[in-house]
Amino acid sequence: MRAIRTWAAACVISLAALGAAAAQVATAEKPAAPSAYVPQSGQAGKDVVWVPSPQALVDRMLDMGGATKEDYLIDLGSGDGRTVITAAKRGIRALGVEYNPDLVALSLKAAEEAGVSDRAKFVQGDIFETNFSEATLLTLFLLPDLNLRLRPTILEMKPGTRVVSNTFTMGDWNPDQSIDAGGDCTSFCRAHKWVVPAKVGGTWRLPDGSEMKLTQKYQTFTGTFTSGGKEVAVRDGRLDGTAISFSVGDARYAGQVNGTRIEATSPDGKSQSWTGVLSGT
Repeated sequence: MRAIRTWAAACVISLAALGAAAAQVATAEKPAAPSAYVPQSGQAGKDVVWVPSPQALVDRMLDMGGATKEDYLIDLGSGDGRTVITAAKRGIRALGVEYNPDLVALSLKAAEEAGVSDRAKFVQGDIFETNFSEATLLTLFLLPDLNLRLRPTILEMKPGTRVVSNTFTMGDWNPDQSIDAGGDCTSFCRAHKWVVPAKVGGTWRLPDGSEMKLTQKYQTFTGTFTSGGKEVAVRDGRLDGTAISFSVGDARYAGQVNGTRIEATSPDGKSQSWTGVLSGT
């Protein structure tokens, strides 16, 4: 983990240096007209310098996110639009949010040329002032501090929403999956995926009067199960969106979280199925 943090820090320094150089150029030259605009890797932006995602990784990110035609993808900091356009080519409705108006114009033109303007949309806007709560798949290529600023909002999204980030992580919210682009990719070739977990922290009461108290940390949880005055540890708690699994004593349970209800069964059939209702947090 120390090596990963060191490598991520080096990436941040490299991106910052590229941004500083691009900013110096920007002060010496007039902005190009949108029709002649050619973005430069490392150019300065509002919150982060722009570096294009390798196409091979874009493809892998969509695969890892389980992107389908039923999804609504939102790409925060969409740059030249390649993630949105790639998704649209797969028949997915997608929106790119980009602060740089020249990049927005470039993306709109590229979507039109690719014949996907009906599915690939772009807006000029600040990612921290944009409502992206309707997304079922969220993609990012932002620095770690920006991911951390977005994290509280992301965790309030609908459970089951998938989040895929190029290169950078979400602090102590460990990814559910990480992959490499492979092939000829030489830089920024790793991606991470999270699934927004349902909220289960609190006290859950069962019809027989027993209760389960859970403490949640992102997609994992621990706790205690109390029945007839006897307390047993809840172990190995895990969430995948609304899907839940955990162990109580020697029994393993799996089920679904539906708002303030948990319905769980024992796959081996050795323990009774039950329903818990949230009674307090």
